[in-house]
Amino acid sequence: MSWNFEEIQARIQKEAGEIASLQELEAFRVKYLGRKGLIAEMYSTMASLPPEERPIVGKNANELKDKVTRLIEDKRLTVQKGPAGASEESVDITIPGCASSRGHRHILTQTVDEICGIFENLGFVIQEGPEIESEFNNFTALNIPVDHPSRDAFDTFYLNVNDPQRKDRYLLLRSHTSPGQIRIMMENKPPLAVVVPGKVYRPDAVDASHSFMFHQIEGLLVDRDVRFSDLKGLLTIFAKKLFGENIKMRFRPHFFPFTEPSAEVDISCYLCGGKGCSACSRKGWLEILGCGMVHPKVFEAVGYPKGRYAGLAFGMGVERIAMLKYGIHDIRIFFENDVRFLRQF
Repeated sequence: MSWNFEEIQARIQKEAGEIASLQELEAFRVKYLGRKGLIAEMYSTMASLPPEERPIVGKNANELKDKVTRLIEDKRLTVQKGPAGASEESVDITIPGCASSRGHRHILTQTVDEICGIFENLGFVIQEGPEIESEFNNFTALNIPVDHPSRDAFDTFYLNVNDPQRKDRYLLLRSHTSPGQIRIMMENKPPLAVVVPGKVYRPDAVDASHSFMFHQIEGLLVDRDVRFSDLKGLLTIFAKKLFGENIKMRFRPHFFPFTEPSAEVDISCYLCGGKGCSACSRKGWLEILGCGMVHPKVFEAVGYPKGRYAGLAFGMGVERIAMLKYGIHDIRIFFENDVRFLRQF
């Protein structure tokens, strides 16, 4: 079979100029470049040609293939763009638009802002501390020595520091926000009233109520003549602002190394009114935070004169507060980035 390549090229050029849609362009491509197209037919017949004609046919077939490929690429751009003055025909204005979804603050961020906002209105200042802390700030200054049993639940995530010139060569990811108290007291003299929000890290196994990373908010007030009654009044105002005026408060004796006396704070279940339900495990009470009067050992560690100042401190888990307030039963869902959950808040 002989091929008139000049005639074929002229026909291809003419047909390409008449293409007006992507469908016609696809038909053109299949006709010449498809598995059963003209150029594939040329390659398949080369085996039956005389040896002297094969190089000529192969060369022309390759050139023809390149020409068709370029025409298709150029024509695709022209067809997609559309002819000049045809914008009304190429755009269907009746098709509904695609509205972009607007994001918003994460529920944990909202909870942090709400808690901090309450204390700001009570005269506290918001401070933030580093997530990488020294062992002194995280443990020693908070009356938690190396052999203290409470370190078993905190003493993890150490960082390797290869600097022999450092005074404190042991750094770790902070296990609570209480080191913020130490930093603030070492840099400032009383009176002080601060809250310190931030991430903390623990060796906890992940389950519905525990995570190796979560958020805390620490509070500290230091001045002369600060009393436990001030602490009770302050936290009562906070809890009623956050959970509603009808709740009741309960302070239970507890132990924290950095406060003395210490207490756990409960509120009456705002869902059942203290009668008992699944949210409060049928007890009628919900634990919300820990608190106490600043231990004298802490004041000694930061260099405050003995007996001159008194202070109150409190701390709470942000995830726990959010779970109690919004009826969330699994801490893991906060970090899964499931928009179906996040859109609810």
